Amino acid sequence: MTALRVILADDDVLLREGLARLLERPDYAVVGQAGDGTQLLELVREKVPDLVLVDIRMPPTHSVEGLEAAQVIREEFPDIGILVLSAHVEVEHAMTLLASGRGIGYLLKSRVVDVEEFFETLGRIARGGSVVDPELVKELVTAQRRNDPMAVLSAREREVLALMAEGRSNAGIAGRLWVTEGTVEKHVRSILAKLDLPETSGDHRRVLAVITFLEAH
Repeated sequence: MTALRVILADDDVLLREGLARLLERPDYAVVGQAGDGTQLLELVREKVPDLVLVDIRMPPTHSVEGLEAAQVIREEFPDIGILVLSAHVEVEHAMTLLASGRGIGYLLKSRVVDVEEFFETLGRIARGGSVVDPELVKELVTAQRRNDPMAVLSAREREVLALMAEGRSNAGIAGRLWVTEGTVEKHVRSILAKLDLPETSGDHRRVLAVITFLEAH
């Protein structure tokens, strides 16, 4: 198996080096590290990796430089997987990136507590899947809006929606909620119907459909 070529971007050197050490596995190869958005773009254009792990807040202003760089990468290299690792929930600025296509993810650093699950997430994104942190989904789903479109969903459907946004399959959702896969399929169909979204194949498409819908409202 060819190793996935990865570039890491974070201005926290200790965290960046820690990730690099974590990725010292036969199926991963760190081909570059960057401390700011400009350096990240230069490295990506030179190395053209399979996967980029990027922080949102980097020099010089420590606002959304990482997201801006990620958006440029997505436009120039749509096949490169991108995982945004952040200490913050940046709903507004993350929406455009999350709705930009396949192979995209957003995780909060504080919630990465299981190494093997983290590697599973990296693999999923590299294969074209989408992964969104449940906290980001919670921010979207529970936001107080007039005529909140999420109000049409039952509590169980909201649970299923959050797990869909994590990139889980119907079987994975069934295992988490202790219900049958058939029950999950019914919930998914109901969610898509209530939100007036077309049924699609592939978990990442379901995630993107949900994110796009929420962004529009």
